[in-house]
Amino acid sequence: MKMIPEGQYIKHYRYGMGVVTESDDRQTSIDFDLHGLKRFVTNLMVVELSNLVPPQRIRAKHGDKVYARLASKNGSGKSASEKTPSSKRQVSPSAGER
Repeated sequence: MKMIPEGQYIKHYRYGMGVVTESDDRQTSIDFDLHGLKRFVTNLMVVELSNLVPPQRIRAKHGDKVYARLASKNGSGKSASEKTPSSKRQVSPSAGER
């Protein structure tokens, strides 16, 4: 297969529909709708060219997700079990206490 122009909408047998983001003699990068960015050896890849119009791409910034996750995870630096007062914890009786 030869180089594919950037912006071309294609269909891959495994990853589905995607947009070519880069293509040269050696490798081609395709941003798939459901599987993200993948790179292929241009001569070995098998794709079908599509005459459909690619959907609008709106993606969240990676950094926002990471920082939000870290903030909610670390909170005050204590784990959930350390935050719970011991008087509210339920303790099941062991076999010897029954």
